[in-house]
Amino acid sequence: MNHTEDNWLYEISPKRKLIDLNFKEIWRYRDLLVLFVKRDITTVYKQTILGPLWFFIQPLFTSVIYTLVFNNIANIPTGEVPSFLFNLTGITAWNYFNECFSSTSNTFNQNAALFGKVYFPRVIMPMSKVIAGLVKFGIQLLILIIFYAYFLWQGFSISPNTNILLFPVYVLLMALMGLGFGMIISAMTTKYRDLTVLIGFATSLLVYVSAVPYPVSQVEEKMPKLAWLVKMNPLTQIIEGFRYMILDEGVYTSLGLLYTIAVSIFIFILGLLIFNKTEKNFIDTV
Repeated sequence: MNHTEDNWLYEISPKRKLIDLNFKEIWRYRDLLVLFVKRDITTVYKQTILGPLWFFIQPLFTSVIYTLVFNNIANIPTGEVPSFLFNLTGITAWNYFNECFSSTSNTFNQNAALFGKVYFPRVIMPMSKVIAGLVKFGIQLLILIIFYAYFLWQGFSISPNTNILLFPVYVLLMALMGLGFGMIISAMTTKYRDLTVLIGFATSLLVYVSAVPYPVSQVEEKMPKLAWLVKMNPLTQIIEGFRYMILDEGVYTSLGLLYTIAVSIFIFILGLLIFNKTEKNFIDTV
């Protein structure tokens, strides 16, 4: 009796490499990725009164509050840059990282029913969140450009510098870091559900350690003993670098950028490793 060897088109197995980002398989499921991105964009504010207007309201209101509290009441200076524009620039950068992190940090628990029924590369789900976040980031960036033009028209001395060429690099770093942290937390919440409660609290504190509402120079001047904690935070390097290239105001060093690149790649790889390991048996614990 002749035995013919079956040539399978796909082979689904729980035994996979720890660091496995199969771009070929992701490309094969690109239609599903696009579908998830569209879903994430259209459903976020679908049942809200103001809908997509929240994309505009949130950064504007936050910038106004920061300006009133930190600049008008606490008298924190922002150099030649208008306080509102300084805060809006930092918040725009922070919001994209926060969107990547918070939207991917509950991937397994939110999609347990879908993961248990249908096979597709699981990493597509958090990737779709990061890509969808670019739409919100683009809208808020447009708001920043409008106010930037307004303050220029008012005669303020602000201008971008040559570091503006690094804009795609900073966006990629925010995405990698947010995605990496999100995948780590998502994997941990399959066993420890109470971590979801801590995410909002932790991100609220992280805003202040990342120099979003104040310049790093003020920390060095007023709290020199704690300045190292803020400066060693890679998110601080991203926020300051983002402000520096757009407003020409802030602390930027090539060494700081290289440090941030190294940390972002490490966090992403670590997150992918933990995500892939959890993917094998998470359905038994969710």
